[in-house]
Amino acid sequence: MSSARSLASEAVAPAAAPSSSSSPSPRLTSLLLGTPVRRQRALSVGAVLAVLLLWQASGSLGWVDALLLPPPAEVLRTVAELLQDGYRQVPLWQHVATSIGRALLAFVAAVLVGVPLGLAMGLSPTLSALLNPFVQFLRPLPKIALIPLVVVWLGIGEGSKFFLIFISTGLSVVVSAAAAAAAVPLARLRAAQVLGASRRQLFSHVVLPHSLPELFTGVRLSVGIGWTSLIAAEMVAATSGLGWMVLNASSYLRTDIVMLGILLLGLSGWAFDWLLLRLQRRFVPWAGKE
Repeated sequence: MSSARSLASEAVAPAAAPSSSSSPSPRLTSLLLGTPVRRQRALSVGAVLAVLLLWQASGSLGWVDALLLPPPAEVLRTVAELLQDGYRQVPLWQHVATSIGRALLAFVAAVLVGVPLGLAMGLSPTLSALLNPFVQFLRPLPKIALIPLVVVWLGIGEGSKFFLIFISTGLSVVVSAAAAAAAVPLARLRAAQVLGASRRQLFSHVVLPHSLPELFTGVRLSVGIGWTSLIAAEMVAATSGLGWMVLNASSYLRTDIVMLGILLLGLSGWAFDWLLLRLQRRFVPWAGKE
């Protein structure tokens, strides 16, 4: 029986152990397509430098009023100023750490709740029929519309901020996990059942390996959506955080601080995505190679 189960796992989850000859790496794929990785990186760096130079020139040459679009040199001076004095008696690092801490806690909770719930919905038509109407109603709802109710329910403390980021991220995670589980080919499930796989083995050897690549992609997209809701979350009576700093600075026409906050928000979001991509390559090496 054990040998049959082992054979089942090998037969129905070929994606977990792809052969190197049939599954070219991204680097090899890039080479086959005629665009070396180094060239791609050089193009990306060159594009960023070109935009920075054009941005600086627009301010230095007077093409755009510096009040509307502060040039990079002015933003750098603002960085030095905030590193020394902080913003509104709060150090700059504390604004960054506060926002990342709020978002990270909500992201982890959303994944821990959303992935099992989404997988269960994808595997159970009954559960999906019960929950899907609520998920599909709430997911596209602008979360800023929930602020009045959230303040009444949870107050103006950290709970309301956590809830807004959590609900934004969690609903998208649920939808992506359900779609990933529902996309498992029926032929693989039948083959595993014929070879004697139990329900637990079906999940661990067929459903999970097939769903993980799409799950990671869904989580990356969901984290991006959750990160964009940080501004809405920090509109709820916050006194620190990048979102609050941007909103507060805009009311005083400190566009240099607004631009700095936007850059820090973008870099933090990019760092979250980079971390998830590294985790995907570490734990799901067969992604994109099937």
